[in-house]
Amino acid sequence: MDFFTFKNDEAFCEEVPLAKIAELVGTPVYVYSKSTLDHHCRKLAEAFAPYATLPCYAVKANSNLTLLKMIFSHGFGADVVSLGELERAVKAGVDPHKVMYSGVGKAKHEIERALNLDIMAFNVESLAELAMIAALARSSGQSAAISIRVNPNIDAKTNPKIATGLHSTKFGIAENDLPDVLELIKKNKEELRLCGVSCHIGSQILDLTPLKQAAERMVNIAQELIKQGYEIQFIDMGGGVGIKYLEHQNAPDFKEYASVFSRMSCLKGMRLVIEPGRILVGNCGILLTKIILEKKTLQRRFVVVDAAMNDFIRPTLYGAEHEILPVRLGGVAEGSSRASWTQADVVGPICETGDFIGIAKSLPSTEVTRSGELLFVRGCGAYGFSMASNYNSRPRTAEVLVDGNHLITIRKRETLEDLWRLEI
Repeated sequence: MDFFTFKNDEAFCEEVPLAKIAELVGTPVYVYSKSTLDHHCRKLAEAFAPYATLPCYAVKANSNLTLLKMIFSHGFGADVVSLGELERAVKAGVDPHKVMYSGVGKAKHEIERALNLDIMAFNVESLAELAMIAALARSSGQSAAISIRVNPNIDAKTNPKIATGLHSTKFGIAENDLPDVLELIKKNKEELRLCGVSCHIGSQILDLTPLKQAAERMVNIAQELIKQGYEIQFIDMGGGVGIKYLEHQNAPDFKEYASVFSRMSCLKGMRLVIEPGRILVGNCGILLTKIILEKKTLQRRFVVVDAAMNDFIRPTLYGAEHEILPVRLGGVAEGSSRASWTQADVVGPICETGDFIGIAKSLPSTEVTRSGELLFVRGCGAYGFSMASNYNSRPRTAEVLVDGNHLITIRKRETLEDLWRLEI
């Protein structure tokens, strides 16, 4: 569900025409809907109300400070994987006691900063990391709250680049290695407090069966640790639930997502932690881009736009498909008449054959796709701007937020001078 609609053949974000945004801010530009994000946060909280749940937003999905403030205002915590994400979350007002620090390669200075902030817990992913945290806690006279991230060797049935629950990946600790982990915790009982277990099997999960299997496995592990005398306070089931990018796709809704954790209700006094990212912000954002020109070859029709793989790398990196539509339909009605639209590759100006926003996308063959007209790419709120780069020395785009009929710039467009400002 989102607030991007057509009114009289013209695309709007809430009450603001996308063409007006392009006129005021320029293109390419990321456009976010406040109403959509607020709606998603509320619906997620309602769906998980039957459980004692703390949603810790996955900051990597979209780390804009304004959006973070909105999410934290709903009482959510943060899941971070770097010092930069941690500091962003703190700057945006997160309660440090609601911060989960994940990732396989936490550096010493990152761990020290998190210890000083007294975060909720570190998601520990290796024996080496556990030993490092223990040593740093000892030297600072502190006690670190930790959660063991278990790798359950469950296939999330998603893109291999974002599948994280298999033994072939770098993530988590295999169940067979848990005795060694527990032994190290016992040897450092003054420095390490085991308070949770965690699991994250992948991203853009559309079939919830693997997630349910992982949840059942984690309940069993938590119960066994409790029997051994550990005070397990929470089970962190990560995030990764997918969204609908294309019309023909089906994606779980919030209630279906919550139903996966029905067994959690049997664990009295234990909290469920989830790490939603894409499911919150994915469909609250679009990428608005202007057509530079159209080019036809013997084999293909190319629509060349001013957005490129440096602005939005998901199609190039993951083969991800997004719906792409003209901002102005110009009498070419949306929906049933799309049968008359023809295929085109929507590509950027970067000097790479892999620089594309969409391959074989259905677009009108009319004046609405000529030079100077606008297209918008749906579902870009997650892993859009957060993965942007300056490749080909291209300044990164602006980001704007629409609230009803108000437009707010929440990140200025970079200038050419910004590209070399830090170089010596």
